[in-house]
Amino acid sequence: MNAVKQIKSVDDLVKAGLAAPADRAALEAVAARYAIALTPTVTRLIDHADPSDPIGRQFVPDAAELIVGLEERADPIGDHAHSPVEGIVHRYPDRVLLKAVHVCPVYCRFCFRREMVGPQGLGALDAAAMEAAFDYIGSHQDIWEVILTGGDPLVLSPRRLREIMEALADIAHVKIVRFHTRVPVVDPEKIDAALIAALKASGKTIYVALHANHARELTMEARAACARLVDAGIAMVSQSVLLKGINDDPAILAELMKAFVEIRVKPYYLHHPDLAPGTSHFRLTIEEGQRIVAALRGRISGLCQPTYILDIPGGHGKAVVSGSTVRTTGDGCYSISDYRGGEHSYPPAD
Repeated sequence: MNAVKQIKSVDDLVKAGLAAPADRAALEAVAARYAIALTPTVTRLIDHADPSDPIGRQFVPDAAELIVGLEERADPIGDHAHSPVEGIVHRYPDRVLLKAVHVCPVYCRFCFRREMVGPQGLGALDAAAMEAAFDYIGSHQDIWEVILTGGDPLVLSPRRLREIMEALADIAHVKIVRFHTRVPVVDPEKIDAALIAALKASGKTIYVALHANHARELTMEARAACARLVDAGIAMVSQSVLLKGINDDPAILAELMKAFVEIRVKPYYLHHPDLAPGTSHFRLTIEEGQRIVAALRGRISGLCQPTYILDIPGGHGKAVVSGSTVRTTGDGCYSISDYRGGEHSYPPAD
């Protein structure tokens, strides 16, 4: 059997048996707009004989991505509206996103930043932009937490990560540094002693938020990578997206959340799919999501219960979908309250 290689193109997908030659033209049109990447770890996980395989559907492009709904938007959660300097998103008073890099080891087909990430995306912050970002964080005393996202921050080398952490170590009011990543699942060997050491900084508490959507992603290698992080004193939480045809079933979702807890990853956020372009085939209705999440109550331990949330389009923050902040207005539309008490239509009226 030939060694599995990194997949970065439609041609690679066809050679690997993950796409039919007859679909090449449509998939090339998808690839012209949205990046493709699958690591060998992910490729080995996919059941090549099953076109509905829940791992394959997350990473293998589909011609349905060319269908863009009127409600979909390039910046579905409003990052740009809250970006005072390049690389920073300051949506909430006590925390900021630091988007140091806009590439990933894999590209999820439902990604809410799909217009910004990848080789054709926004790229990495240069030295001047990084310095400006740290200056912004340092000048705002209310920033208690810095969340590294992007892109996937753990694609950076230990040297680059160490430089970022050394800069944050000099900012006394920052107490928490959180990394959002898929790397422990899609490239577990990268979680080695050098990378783990680079994540630490004096006076900072480090969290790693692991993104996985199906229990099959938590292979023995992924579990070992998470164990290396947790054993080093790094706390881990999860984030997942509720996706049609992948995990939109209480039993499948329960298996995932229990698997997180078993490997010392606390279930944190379960996201309703965002209104990213070309992702309608992944979205279920809010009512369907509420029924699925309600079915978890009593089925699994309270330790395993995630918070089901929706990012309000336009940059208004998160709302708990199972709470009173989301109210139906009929015809499949909703009124959603943000954390400031503002009211917003979903899908957005504009």
